[in-house]
Amino acid sequence: MRLRGLAAVAAAAAFVLVPVGASSVSANPELLGTVGPGFVIRLTHPDGSLVTKVDPGTYDIVVRDLSVEHNFHLSGPGVDQFTQVEDTVNTTWTVTFVEGRYRYVCDPHSTMMRGEFVAGNPPPEPAPDPTPTPVPAAKKLLLTVGPTAAITLRNAAGKLLRGVKAGSYTIVVRDRSKVHNAHLVGKGVNRKSGLAATGTLTWKVKLSAGLLRFFSDRSPKTVKGSIKVS
Repeated sequence: MRLRGLAAVAAAAAFVLVPVGASSVSANPELLGTVGPGFVIRLTHPDGSLVTKVDPGTYDIVVRDLSVEHNFHLSGPGVDQFTQVEDTVNTTWTVTFVEGRYRYVCDPHSTMMRGEFVAGNPPPEPAPDPTPTPVPAAKKLLLTVGPTAAITLRNAAGKLLRGVKAGSYTIVVRDRSKVHNAHLVGKGVNRKSGLAATGTLTWKVKLSAGLLRFFSDRSPKTVKGSIKVS
């Protein structure tokens, strides 16, 4: 009878220590990050498949950094973990992914060693801004006065002009005379160099349709020219 009583007490104690239905806490799912030894960086599932999408939640990221030239840098909403470039290490990070987009890169080689994945179902990324229409470069003209009593307006190739299209222009003024100057007058344009000065000036102007005149203020009736802006 005494033995039966002791057995009953032991059974009751075992029942208290291991309750019916108890279970161990499950571990976090693992992802495997590898960088090096060559120019390779990957984030995979334990079966070796590349990570492209995961459920939001807490994960253990097992990182193998195999190169002193590279590092493994994981970033995204709420996550910013990285190894040092000069170290080779095996480490584990416990991170929590929320719905969003994540990326992993080697910082020294981020343009070529990189990858990305999503957690959950984040909204699509906004479309990139369309490539802006390039602004045409201002066309170049050359306005020269002197050293004789003459003034000319030429294109960038040195050809005398009879007319130009309306638009923006860069006009390089070469004043080679201490007697004459270069005076440019047109619709919305009125620029001139000094009468007693010589040298090179640059004017940025916008030419509108109409007559464009250029002359010397010293001799406007003889040292002159004009072209049509259309």
